[in-house]
Amino acid sequence: MTPRAFALLLAGAAALALPAAAQLRASPQLGGGRPAAAETGPRAADFIVAVVNSEPITNNEVRTRLLRFEQQLTQQGTPLPSRGELNRMVLERLISERAQLQLARDNGIRVDEGTIDQAEQSFARQNQVDVAELRRRLALDGISQSSFREDLRNQLLLSRLRDREVEQRVRVTDNDVEQFLREQQGSSGDLSQTELNLAQVLVAVPENATEAQVQALRTKADDVLRRARAGEDFAVLARDFSEAAGAAASGGQLGLRSAERYPQLFLDAVQGLSVGGVSEVIRSGAGFHVLKVVERRQAGLPGATVTQTHSRHILLRTGAQLTEAAARARLADYKRRIESRTATFEQLAREFSQDASSSRGGDLGWTNPGQFVPEFEEVLGTLQPGQIAEPMTSRFGAHLIQLLERRQATLSAREQRELARNLVREKKLDEAFLQWSQEVRGRAYVEYRDPPQ
Repeated sequence: MTPRAFALLLAGAAALALPAAAQLRASPQLGGGRPAAAETGPRAADFIVAVVNSEPITNNEVRTRLLRFEQQLTQQGTPLPSRGELNRMVLERLISERAQLQLARDNGIRVDEGTIDQAEQSFARQNQVDVAELRRRLALDGISQSSFREDLRNQLLLSRLRDREVEQRVRVTDNDVEQFLREQQGSSGDLSQTELNLAQVLVAVPENATEAQVQALRTKADDVLRRARAGEDFAVLARDFSEAAGAAASGGQLGLRSAERYPQLFLDAVQGLSVGGVSEVIRSGAGFHVLKVVERRQAGLPGATVTQTHSRHILLRTGAQLTEAAARARLADYKRRIESRTATFEQLAREFSQDASSSRGGDLGWTNPGQFVPEFEEVLGTLQPGQIAEPMTSRFGAHLIQLLERRQATLSAREQRELARNLVREKKLDEAFLQWSQEVRGRAYVEYRDPPQ
């Protein structure tokens, strides 16, 4: 993993609404009976390690965040920096984050309780549980409901601040798109320029395992490999044998991502494999892995076929005249009226929706992945055709969303070019976010105290 990629991992992707939730979800097993990392063993005496504009950061804050990242990176099989280097990186990230939160408050950015409820529900859906079960599992991991919701509030504040401050810095020209396409076409043989979706079965090896235990676990991994190469369903093998987080729900798939975001160990293992190929058993700090190549394509270049959605929405813009809570309550009433058939979605959208789609009854037409903001797309992805979601909020206001249809579609040259434009924009947003966060950090007064332990 390159230094830039590691910095982005620590910072959280600029477009993600809930980076803290992503960190928590990446822990080995949510609610698996293991106490939160920060709570294991005797708790270290707390002390101030830095002050940001008169606001302290404590040793336990650094320790909690650091151990979460260690869990995440170990689970991915990513080699860890030294503890001292990781301490330094995490402290710098917390300093930057604290300065951004102060800027958000100074600029009057607020997040109401209803929006936090929505974020909590979204996080529960990602873990395929309801909110009550989520809270129970967090408690088993030593994470209180109040601290979890405060974490969500802070991440939402940061997301809104970044949207407002960073989006306006990014412009994508036709020349940018042309250069991007030329670069991709010229690097077709380079694995580092490839996007991969790998599935894995992880046979975890406990710390301090005996040689006999390690050998037994290696035998188990070898058996998984034999069965996978014999044609057994890899998703079923992942469900039955993998100890990676979320393996049962995802079939072991890690998701389509650039090679930079995979451990080098994984890349080396699948270097010569085609789609459908299964690697040899490999060993990482987490245990034994068996990998399958699910999808491989040139980095950044859109695939020929995508899943398109046809949806509609009602948008109420929030502000001084209409709070987020009031907007969601109003949309919830619209949803009840639609479901009781006292009104139609189209009628209410024409009368009340506050964007250009209102004249079409809220119809957004057929859209490709990536055309909506992430929080909108996430909700849309949970719906079945005809289903209406609970009211949700985005940077644009409060939405009532209905999915009408889905289809597989082959992209035209123009659509492929537009997707390429979106990918260039995402790359520029990453770069602009890093620059902006450095500027905010540079303006903050920081006093270092005792180093974290």
